[in-house]
Amino acid sequence: MRTIHVIGIGAGDPDYVTAQAVAALNDTQVFFAMDKGDTKDDLVALRRLICERFIEDPGYRFVALPDPVRAKDREYHEAVAEWHAARARLWAEAIETELGPDGVGAFLAWGDPSLYDSTLRILDRVAEHVEFEFDVIPGITAIQALTARHRIPLNDIGEPVMITTGRQLREHGLAGAAVVMLDGECSFLECPPQTRIWWGAYLGTPDEMLIAGTVGEVGERIARERAEARTRHGWIMDTYLLRAESTA
Repeated sequence: MRTIHVIGIGAGDPDYVTAQAVAALNDTQVFFAMDKGDTKDDLVALRRLICERFIEDPGYRFVALPDPVRAKDREYHEAVAEWHAARARLWAEAIETELGPDGVGAFLAWGDPSLYDSTLRILDRVAEHVEFEFDVIPGITAIQALTARHRIPLNDIGEPVMITTGRQLREHGLAGAAVVMLDGECSFLECPPQTRIWWGAYLGTPDEMLIAGTVGEVGERIARERAEARTRHGWIMDTYLLRAESTA
């Protein structure tokens, strides 16, 4: 039976790749990679670099899959569902044609496959069309990289931390502490100025950016430098930890 490894490769730094991930890399014959266009070529390049660094036998190959475009004129959940369905059809065809009956393939997930990554959900759909088995190798998340680089604990003593998105932060506000991901709108600017923020972008890469302070002190600076970096690179991956004054 075909086998698929879903391998968490960490947040940018090849040194984040675990021994378990290295074993799975060396077990893989075909790596499936989403082609998201020229602006994100360096994300594919890093995946190739990780393979070159850790795989002993260079007999593997990459199969680039053009990423379907997500509709911008639909309700969010409807657009994501359609996008996932289109990806599932593409992946099913690729797995069926590029892997033999006993072949081993892999998808390399940025960070950890369980955290704001669609790979596992899409593979569940793929399994409706192609027979295969798969396993999941965890990776270092952007959250772990963020707190390590800022040298801070994720939570206050005995206190919870929410993991959320910029859209949810704008809709529901901040209570306590929250890690915010997928925020293209700099939603932290809507928080009270005394809110503490630890922000990071391109974590674990040579382009890493780190800023910390209160929203009142550094919020506008983060928004400005984020916009400049996105223009410079053509893309940005960032995350941040917020802590309301009452929990500081």
